Amino acid sequence: MSDCPFCDIAAHYPPSTSIESDHELTSPPAFVVLSTPLCMAFLDIMPLSRGHTLVTTRKHHEKISDVTEEEASELGAWLPRLSRVLANATGVWDWNIVQNNGAAAAQVVPHVHFHIIPRPSLTPELQNKSFTMFGRGQREERDDDEAAALARSLREELAREMERIQKEKL
Repeated sequence: MSDCPFCDIAAHYPPSTSIESDHELTSPPAFVVLSTPLCMAFLDIMPLSRGHTLVTTRKHHEKISDVTEEEASELGAWLPRLSRVLANATGVWDWNIVQNNGAAAAQVVPHVHFHIIPRPSLTPELQNKSFTMFGRGQREERDDDEAAALARSLREELAREMERIQKEKL
């Protein structure tokens, strides 16, 4: 779908096991963490918290009920992996995983995706932020320099996570 921002990201970031992401390939910039033949993960453009990551199918599907069994299986495999990666990289061990289907359910981009949203403890400096459930809350503009560093850190942590998984299989 030509006007879908997630399809644009998928078109510019082919599947790769080692992404040295050039975030300027798309406008607005995309900070890609994962790019497989079926799935992608990248930082949200308007994060609810530091590390807010989207996990989506490479192929355009509007709702979770539209994905293939193979895509569903891969999404299901990546969600816990990326959750561990985010927790290790950000130091935040509480998070929401949210998936909205349709505009009435708060889906803004009509391309199936999951939000992994780290939920830091409410320290005094965070008391004025809204950390409501289900993807609604106070969003902030993403700082691209911080996002580039975080995406690099997430990719490095993902490589370590995949090494741990491989060792467990042996």
